[in-house]
Amino acid sequence: MSGSQSYGQFCPVAMATEIVCTRWTPLILRELLAGSRRFNDLRKGLPRMSPTLLSKRLKDLETAGIVERIRGDDGGWHYGLTSAGEELKPVVFGLGVWGQRWVEAQTSLKNLDPSLLMWDMRRNLDPTPMPAGRAVIQILYPELPRARRSWWLIVEGQEVDLCSVDPGFEVDLHVVSDLRTMTSIWMGISTVSAETASGGLKLVGDVALRDSMQQWLGLSPFAGEEKRVGA
Repeated sequence: MSGSQSYGQFCPVAMATEIVCTRWTPLILRELLAGSRRFNDLRKGLPRMSPTLLSKRLKDLETAGIVERIRGDDGGWHYGLTSAGEELKPVVFGLGVWGQRWVEAQTSLKNLDPSLLMWDMRRNLDPTPMPAGRAVIQILYPELPRARRSWWLIVEGQEVDLCSVDPGFEVDLHVVSDLRTMTSIWMGISTVSAETASGGLKLVGDVALRDSMQQWLGLSPFAGEEKRVGA
């Protein structure tokens, strides 16, 4: 970090902050801790971050000894956390827990992004309660533009794929919801049963998939934290 951007303090908090608290850096660390390894996967978790800035931040983290580049079996470069990077896990997840507890829910729900929501749902989905064989779930957000309206989760065994273009498979469960309602469920602010009862969430199709949606749906890792705003 240049002198003009430095806090100019020997305090370890100040020095650590200069490295890990630049804009977007904590979110890059969140993605790496969540298992993203390829550049394009990191971009899916950070859809509003430019590729140029993402590349710069990754290089900065390499220089700081927090991230390393590894040549994958496919010949491409993968990103991984060093031991120093792994030690940041309680710091990053601690911020998430604090945000879930103390940031007002309505403030959180102002920041809606279907691609980020679906990417998070895909990587946190739990196939365990789902019926054997391939399951195809179509999620429709009617209020969004056509290009961002329809999404498909394809689950086969432990593999979960996400498509924004019709994959051509028969759909087992149709899910219709506005983006705000689905985000609220994902964050643990609401539940599948509550939104179904109120009419905000409509489920049509396989009964087993419908009845177990709260269990298999990929919720935020912080969804279990209770709100403490005003406590």
